Amino acid sequence: MTANGSTDSSRAQFDWRCGSDQLRLGLRPWFMGILNVTPDSFSDGGKFHHLEAAVQRARQLAADGADIIDVGGESTRPDSQPVSLEDELQRVVPVIEALRGEVQVPISIDTTKAEVARQALAAGAKIVNDISGLTFDAEMPRVCAETGAGVIVMHIQGTPQTMQKNPHYDNVVEEVRTILARRLEALEAAGVRREACVLDPGIGFGKTAQHNLELLAGIPRLRDLGRPVLIGHSRKRFVSKILGRPIDEHSLGTVGISLAAIARGADILRLHEIIPSRDCWLAWQAVQDCSSGLRS
Repeated sequence: MTANGSTDSSRAQFDWRCGSDQLRLGLRPWFMGILNVTPDSFSDGGKFHHLEAAVQRARQLAADGADIIDVGGESTRPDSQPVSLEDELQRVVPVIEALRGEVQVPISIDTTKAEVARQALAAGAKIVNDISGLTFDAEMPRVCAETGAGVIVMHIQGTPQTMQKNPHYDNVVEEVRTILARRLEALEAAGVRREACVLDPGIGFGKTAQHNLELLAGIPRLRDLGRPVLIGHSRKRFVSKILGRPIDEHSLGTVGISLAAIARGADILRLHEIIPSRDCWLAWQAVQDCSSGLRS
C-alpha cells in the first residue's frame, strides 16, 4: 500500500474538472479541510477570523493531509443570519489571495453568492461549494459555467433559518437523489459541465438524525448518478444524538462516521480535523489490503 493508501480499484472512478485542473476521484477518499473565517461558526467561530491565523490554519490542514481547503465567510448553522456581500468578500478574498502561494492543494469557496464566487475564483479558488445547489443566487450557474470552476452541488430543504423546523421526507434517499439528478440536468443546461460537479446530500441541512443516517447508508444510490459524492458530517449535531453526549465530546463519533461513509463509497469527506479520520482510514485500509492478500 502506498503512503496515501488505496481503496477498491473495482469501484467507479470519476474525473472532476476544476478549471484547468482535472482531479481523479475514486482511487481513495479525498479529505477537504474546513477553514471558517467567520466570527460565529457553530464549531470554531472566531478562531481563524484574522488573516494570519487563517493562513496558518490552512497550512496546518494541508500538512495534515487535506486534499482541498474549503474557505467560508458566512455561517450556515441552523438559525444563522445572512451576512452582507461586502462583509463576506472582506472575509474570504484576502485569505484566498494569501493561500494561493502558500498551499499546493486546490482551494474551494463555500458561498451561495455569485459575486463572492466570482471574486474568489479570480483570487485563486478552483471550486465553488454552494449549500443551495446553486439555487439561492440566480447568477451562480452562469459564474460557474463561465469560469469552468468545479462545483459542489448540495441538497438543502429550506434555508439555514428554516431547515431544521420539522424536516420531512417520505423516502429521504430517493427524494434527495431525485433533486440532485434534476440539479445536474438544470446546471448542464445552464452551461455547467457534468464533469465539473460533485454531489453532496447535505447532511444536517433540513434533515433529522435518522434522515442523516439513511443518507449515509444510501451513498451507493447517490453515487449511481454518475458523479462523486461528498459527505460533510464533521461535528454535526446529529452525532451528539447518536452518542448521547454534548457536541464538544463527539470527535470520535465524527471519525466513526468518516469510516462508515468511506466504506459506503464516499469520495470526499469535509472535515474540521483531517488527521483523526485519515489515520483511522489508513489503519482500516491496511487490514483490508492484508485480508485481500490472504484470500488470494
